[in-house]
Amino acid sequence: MIERDLAAKAHDLWSKYPVLTLTGPRQSGKTTLARHAFPEAEYVNLEAPDIHAMAMADPREFLRQHPAPAIFDEIQYAPELLRYIQAIVDESGRTSQFVLTGSHQPALQAAIGESLAGRTGLLELLPLTIGELRRAGVTKTRDEWLFSGFMPRLYDSVIAPTELYRDYFRTYVERDVRQLANLRRLSAFETFVRLLAGRIGQLLNFNSLADDAGISVQTVKEWLSVMEASYIVQVLRPYYRNFGKRFVKAPKVYFTEPGLAAFLLGIRDPGQIAVHPLVGGLFENMVILEILKDRLNRGEEADMYFMRTSSGVEADVVVENGGRLDLYEIKSSSTFRADMTANVAKIASIAGNAGRKAVVYAGPSAGTVGGCEVLDFRDLGRC
Repeated sequence: MIERDLAAKAHDLWSKYPVLTLTGPRQSGKTTLARHAFPEAEYVNLEAPDIHAMAMADPREFLRQHPAPAIFDEIQYAPELLRYIQAIVDESGRTSQFVLTGSHQPALQAAIGESLAGRTGLLELLPLTIGELRRAGVTKTRDEWLFSGFMPRLYDSVIAPTELYRDYFRTYVERDVRQLANLRRLSAFETFVRLLAGRIGQLLNFNSLADDAGISVQTVKEWLSVMEASYIVQVLRPYYRNFGKRFVKAPKVYFTEPGLAAFLLGIRDPGQIAVHPLVGGLFENMVILEILKDRLNRGEEADMYFMRTSSGVEADVVVENGGRLDLYEIKSSSTFRADMTANVAKIASIAGNAGRKAVVYAGPSAGTVGGCEVLDFRDLGRC
């Protein structure tokens, strides 16, 4: 059992709210975290057909048979329960009653907003972090991390990354997206996802992607929205507040699981990473997700963007932090060069309210150079 950083925040919110809701992608460890963090709570899996049927047939009796404290796993399959849970927690007035987990963000958020607003703490759990794995004794090279990825199942069973991500894509991505988007053109969708992987770290041109995938721009936007909502990808939007037209406004797309991105790109061995033309984008993907996980694991909003001027000067990650902008430049190189700090310094001078300035790369941390921290990606801490 790998200890999860989110556990501390989960305990904190559990003590303050009657309900704790834990969302995130499939197989990110939500069930394991909930059962390990709250062993006193009964575990109920609503994805099981017989349990689901019972919950739908008679919600009151179902909740009488499974009283608080209880964990209701995959609550998006039985959103009708939320209204009855609301009545129970309002009547009792106690904290620490129910833990809800779910994977389909849109349906779950809508149901919670209607029934449990102000009654539940909300947390998101993404796959494992490098820090969590290192504390568990797992160490890898840059290319091994990029190839293997961070799905918990890789580290508690004997399964090859290629096998896991093939099955993950076919059984979870296609199923969830098909449910959310009423997907009929499965082959076109698979082509779209692979093309999207080939655009990691690049400004997203919807027209170009639509042409390459043989679909409409509207379909591109719909499928991308569904993939973001179901935690398959993370869309990083540009930060251009108060800076006029000098900054670009196209988004970038990264995969929530870097190992899935490597699989979609046809990478079947860690040795292929270093010579792959998208090694920089894959590394950037991994670092950005590490920063995102760090923030979510502390119960904070993502508040993450990038900044790029029309002339191409860019900060790969911008984090709003207490009225300041923390700026990060990401380089896949294992050798630090002083000119790596140039973009961050230029963006900081334009923004005028920079906080932390850092270059994250694949070599050893090296203190501060030119006003920028130089960080080994394995040492990413509070972001």
